[in-house]
Amino acid sequence: MPSSATAVRRLAAVKPGAAPEKRDAILRAATRVFAQNGFHQSQVADIARVAGVAAGTVYLYFRSKDDLLVSIFEKSMGEVLAEGRSALEGVADPVERLRIIARLHLERLGRDRHVAVVFQVELRQSVKFMERFSATFLQDYLKLIRQAIADGQQAGAFRKTVSATTAAKIFFGALDEMATNWVLSQRKYALAADADAVVDLFLNGVRK
Repeated sequence: MPSSATAVRRLAAVKPGAAPEKRDAILRAATRVFAQNGFHQSQVADIARVAGVAAGTVYLYFRSKDDLLVSIFEKSMGEVLAEGRSALEGVADPVERLRIIARLHLERLGRDRHVAVVFQVELRQSVKFMERFSATFLQDYLKLIRQAIADGQQAGAFRKTVSATTAAKIFFGALDEMATNWVLSQRKYALAADADAVVDLFLNGVRK
């Protein structure tokens, strides 16, 4: 299974003569179509129509509908990791680092509902894609969270008896559930507004 860095390099490799902007347009169209119709009900012809290209053009950039879904996942997660690492650079306070991660996580999904639906609903329907997610980008993403928690333990801010790895998974799980609930909810609200509440509950629990 390739690492996230390998996947990002593969993503950046475009066929000779291919226009990166057209590839991105197809990916945006695929995200919209998958979110609106569901992955299994979508056709490459639907994606081509939304992208404003011929169906054959899609195959100049992507091998199949599955390859489109994987590419959406890899592109989005590559951007998430790059944005997260940049935002965390130079931030020493572990609590503030957790707040930054939470805000970025929910802000990113909250500003593009189509991406949120694909990540929170469509990708979850395939064991193959979830295995890919868990083995590559999720591990790198969890490392950002785990490092903040481990540094907090080292500084005496967090309990050392808690597994930093387990805590990181719980923290990610809370953010993930808030995003899923937002996608499925009939209410209209700002997803990122939940970020501080997640961090506060994670740090303080429900004990009075």
